[in-house]
Amino acid sequence: MSMKIQDTFYISHGPPSLCLEEQCIPLVHFLQYFQQKVHPIRPSSILLISGHFETSYPTVNAVSNGPSDTIYDFEGFPECLNELKYPAPGAPELAKRVKELLIASGFERVDVDGNRGLDHGAWSPLRLMYPEADIPVCQLSIQTDKDATYHYNMGKALAPLKNEGVLIVGSGGTTHNLEEVRFDTTVVQPWAQEFDTWLKEALVDGRYEDVNKYKEKAPHATMVHPTPDHFYPLHVAMGAASVNSKGQLIHHSWGWSVFSYASYKFTVPV
Repeated sequence: MSMKIQDTFYISHGPPSLCLEEQCIPLVHFLQYFQQKVHPIRPSSILLISGHFETSYPTVNAVSNGPSDTIYDFEGFPECLNELKYPAPGAPELAKRVKELLIASGFERVDVDGNRGLDHGAWSPLRLMYPEADIPVCQLSIQTDKDATYHYNMGKALAPLKNEGVLIVGSGGTTHNLEEVRFDTTVVQPWAQEFDTWLKEALVDGRYEDVNKYKEKAPHATMVHPTPDHFYPLHVAMGAASVNSKGQLIHHSWGWSVFSYASYKFTVPV
């Protein structure tokens, strides 16, 4: 019988080249020690919500005939990345369960994709977190034409999965504006810093409604997230958290002067 899992997680997954950097940045070290220092309970399976899986309707992948394909959904990075594999088994039973829960909670249509593998928002961090690639993985898509509350409610519908031993992980980027990347400085841009600080305070205080209304409440919201794809996975993880939970900052570092790699655990304070 699977152990119940109490917490949900939001991980800033960083660039796909993360897998090549061998502990030379703090985010790599954090992910490599995730099992040992952050979450030692082995899950029965992993439900991962990635900022790189966008569809019109909620969609789960359900690979049943062997390991999941590794999707190379990026350009401009070293060619050797296209040789990396993360052959985790699919989780078709979990995909079926996700669909059941979403339909029961009022999501009228949920699609199942039996062929889609794992995008780099999934395999890049998981390759460091669970390098054995022996835990079944199911991905759930986001809908960028919907709002944050929609994704929070999606998470609430999926909360029962924790009692079934499923690890729910949102994978995105706490600040994510590709047009503002700076390679000529390590100084964090003020607008990114202000949003990052606001988010940390809101999550630690348990002000989830403010985070759902981040476009109105947060400083520089549309500058930090011109598109919401890398932020909505946080709302799903937050929604799936336990009642009375709060966010706990479990990692913080910066990349390319505008990318906050802040990562959170949603847990009930002791």
